[in-house]
Amino acid sequence: MSKKEEKIAHYQKAAKDLKLGLDDGFIAKVTDGLGPSIYNKDAETVSCSDASELARVRENFLKKKLGLKEADDKLDAAIKEVCEQMGSSNRNKYRALFYALLAKKFGKESVYA
Repeated sequence: MSKKEEKIAHYQKAAKDLKLGLDDGFIAKVTDGLGPSIYNKDAETVSCSDASELARVRENFLKKKLGLKEADDKLDAAIKEVCEQMGSSNRNKYRALFYALLAKKFGKESVYA
């Protein structure tokens, strides 16, 4: 099993443990889209307490990657909702799962087709 396959399996297990309702194939596609950042401990997770990181998620992922045109407050509300869905006490908010939930929330799964 390659390192990438191990990461994908780890994220799939984490999604099941958190009862996120994400498809294993979709998790694999989102993980693939993240590239080598999944191997960097700091880049692998999203910190919901870091406002500048959440702003980067909004600008670089929601607006650029997914092409969303919604108002910033609507995008920020969705980010906050995903933070809560993954658990406020959960320190391992994996970026692959975080992005998968956001893509699903906005019906943008086709970006990863």
